[in-house]
Amino acid sequence: MKTEIDNRAYEKELNNKGIKYIAGVDEVGRGPLVGPVVTACVVLPKDYFLEGLTDSKKLTKKQREKFYDTITKDALGIGIGIQNEKEIDRINIYEATKIAMKEAIKNCQKKCNIEHVLIDAMKLDIDIPNTSIIKGDYKSITISAASVIAKVTRDRMMEELDKKYPMYGFKDNAGYGTKKHIEAIEKYGIISEHRKTFKPVCYHLDHINNQKNN
Repeated sequence: MKTEIDNRAYEKELNNKGIKYIAGVDEVGRGPLVGPVVTACVVLPKDYFLEGLTDSKKLTKKQREKFYDTITKDALGIGIGIQNEKEIDRINIYEATKIAMKEAIKNCQKKCNIEHVLIDAMKLDIDIPNTSIIKGDYKSITISAASVIAKVTRDRMMEELDKKYPMYGFKDNAGYGTKKHIEAIEKYGIISEHRKTFKPVCYHLDHINNQKNN
C-alpha cells in the first residue's frame, strides 16, 4: 500500500531548529519554445497546511487558480523572477533559470527576512542557507506553493500572447512544442517571442536562411 508523502517534513525539520521564515522556490517554462522562464519564491506561515496542494503540473487549471488566490492571500511573502526569451537565447535556459530564481528570492526578501531556501532540484550560489530537493515541488509544501504561483503567472502571460497570436494556440499549449504549434511555425513563421536557440525554432530559421542563400 502506497503511503502519502509528508510534504511538510522539510519545513518541520527546519522549524525544529528554530528557523521560521522558510522560502520555497520553483520555476515554470524551461521547456517551451516561446516566452520567458518564470520563477516564484514563497514564504508560508509556520505549520501552514493547504489540503490538496502539490506540484502544479498535477493540478487542473481550476485548482491552480484557486490555490493561487489562497496562497497569495495567506503567504508572508511572494517574489517573482522573470527572464525573457532573449536572455534565454543569450545565456541558455539553465543560467537564465538560476538568475530568475535569484530575482524571485530578492523580491521576496523585500517582504520578509528569509532564513532558509528550499529549491526544486537546482543549486544556487546565494548567501542564504539553502537546500536543493529533487522533486521538491511534490515533497515540500512551500515549493509546491511556489510552483503554483509561477505556473499561474506564466500561463496568464501566455494567454495574453495568445490574444496577439491566436494561430499558435498559446493559451492551450503554454508555448510548448505541440503539433499545432509546430504546424503554425511552418505555416506562419516565428514571432519575436520565440526562443531562437530551441529546436525546432532554430531548424526553421536555418531552413529560411538556406532558402535565401540558394
